[in-house]
Amino acid sequence: MNLKKTWDLIFIVLLSITLNFFIFFSPENPLRVILGLPFVLFFPGYVFINVLFKKENTLENIERFALSFGLSIAIVPLIGLLLNYSPYGIRLIPIMISITLFIILFAIIGIYNRSTVKEPWFPKINIKELKNDFEWKTSSKLDKFLTVILIITVLLSIFTLGYVISAPKQNEKFTEFYLLGSEGKAYDYPTNVFVNEKNEVIIGLVNHEGKSVNYSIEVWLVNLTYDTKINQTNISNMYLMDEINVKLDNRPVNIDENWTKQWESNYNFSVDNSGTWQQWYLLFKNTDNEEFETLKNLKPEEKITLALNGSIQSLKLNINAND
Repeated sequence: MNLKKTWDLIFIVLLSITLNFFIFFSPENPLRVILGLPFVLFFPGYVFINVLFKKENTLENIERFALSFGLSIAIVPLIGLLLNYSPYGIRLIPIMISITLFIILFAIIGIYNRSTVKEPWFPKINIKELKNDFEWKTSSKLDKFLTVILIITVLLSIFTLGYVISAPKQNEKFTEFYLLGSEGKAYDYPTNVFVNEKNEVIIGLVNHEGKSVNYSIEVWLVNLTYDTKINQTNISNMYLMDEINVKLDNRPVNIDENWTKQWESNYNFSVDNSGTWQQWYLLFKNTDNEEFETLKNLKPEEKITLALNGSIQSLKLNINAND
């Protein structure tokens, strides 16, 4: 293997592996951003072009570099599309590994071609050729067009990267609020019970609000009916079973890690009267502000109505209590 004729492909492979190292072991390193831009916008197209046009004089240098950018912009989304239909999904690590494998595969093919093809193309530093490539007056219309496209693509890439770094997208703020059965699974809920029988569920919260939050959970047992003729919910009986207060720090969302619980509590309850009931778990956030006080002072029926239309985050458990 002639290193003089394959140094560019080997260098691209080494840079790609280095980027993988930074993402796995030093994700905050600024070199991750510096290497990430050519890794996505140039490397895939460059190694692919070397396989498609392996002989010298098939393309001029400016054409090769312009097509390298253009093909990279086409190849990377296609890799993402394939991952979308795989068990791995479109996530940072699968995308990074897939692009790296693509680069390594076509770099190896390119290295093989240069060792077997007569008069292969490889980058050479030739001042005269560079001057001719960038001689605007003598360039063909195609060369001029590709030069402009190349410059615009590079500038747009730099501006886009700068914008993403300086103004990162704010993550959606929300709270995970869930109810599990006594075995910690999303089934086997106590829906058919006996009066005064002890029952158990697990209440869970995960704070993704971007700050520490004081939560208050009200548990209501409600007997209601829905009148379809007048499109109205009628509450005949309800009472407060419990109130749970908890403060949680923010936990950032990380889609590359397995989900883990933040706060869970085993909640025991019993129903005093037979009949068909709905057990409502109403979640109130920021218990130290005026909005909470306004909601807190609403009539119980109004709270359930707001929960029914989604204005209050809530969970509901249908319960049939027997004597």
